[in-house]
Amino acid sequence: MSEQTIILPGGAGLVGQNLVVRLKSHGYKQLVVLDKHRANLEVLRRMHPDIVAEYADLAEPGHWQRHFAHARAVVMLQAQIGGTDYAEFERNNLTSTRNILHAIRDGQVAQLVHISSSVVESVADDFYTNTKKLQEQLVRDSGIDCPVLRPTLMFGWFDRKHLGWLSRFMQKVPVFPVPGDGRYLRQPLYVGDFCNIIISCIDSGKRGGVFNISGHEKIDYIDIIRDIRRAIGARTMIVKIPFGLFYFLLWLWSRFDRNPPFTTQQLKALVARDEFEVIDWPDIFGVRCTPFAAAIEETFSHPVYSRVILEF
Repeated sequence: MSEQTIILPGGAGLVGQNLVVRLKSHGYKQLVVLDKHRANLEVLRRMHPDIVAEYADLAEPGHWQRHFAHARAVVMLQAQIGGTDYAEFERNNLTSTRNILHAIRDGQVAQLVHISSSVVESVADDFYTNTKKLQEQLVRDSGIDCPVLRPTLMFGWFDRKHLGWLSRFMQKVPVFPVPGDGRYLRQPLYVGDFCNIIISCIDSGKRGGVFNISGHEKIDYIDIIRDIRRAIGARTMIVKIPFGLFYFLLWLWSRFDRNPPFTTQQLKALVARDEFEVIDWPDIFGVRCTPFAAAIEETFSHPVYSRVILEF
């Protein structure tokens, strides 16, 4: 494997798909994406036939580990975000991480950039939060000196969950339900900005440090919904629903959908009222912070990427 190769485990999701676009625009051509979501890998292959997009279950040692030999960098992206089965979180957030760290050491990879999450400092108590905390600790205890990036809720092109799912749901229904009064503080982060931070780490060969990468604008959930409605030109009515009823409807949905787009655990995290540290990451990493309104417009107006829909 070339010393210029950049490996993206879990790279067929939101961050990975955006990162491939931006890495290529920065001149990086030797990219390897390893993921076990076949449909989203195929989306990546169609858009970028010039990169390696390989099916791999990272929770199992295998032939995928050959790519790590003397690679320039690994950006650890793989994560189980939603779902109701704890075993999947343990497998995809913890077991996979142990295997990747092993491959990095054996392959003498030059650099690791670990993508953690702001939830490691959250008061939420759910499968995602708890396993992301353990995942970050595995990386920090590994002895591999690497930057640890903790992004808040992200949005942008290829958003299969979060704001992307909300926008598609909004276009299909006449009434859009919001839990309670909708006044739940969010610090959404534009994935384009986050990808530029990752690239800055690779360009500079950055070592060490834990960085809370929060969106610089604090916005209530209901106002985010209104901004999305405005950006996509939807006419759906936004209706506030009592929290208890909203919770029950999500619980009922999960009885019929093994992988629902929004779970009761995620609802609890939404209303936890976390407020995350805002650091001067534009200055630290030398990147521009895109204003929320401009980022929303860019997300939903791109002639190609705004039309690509990934699977859950």
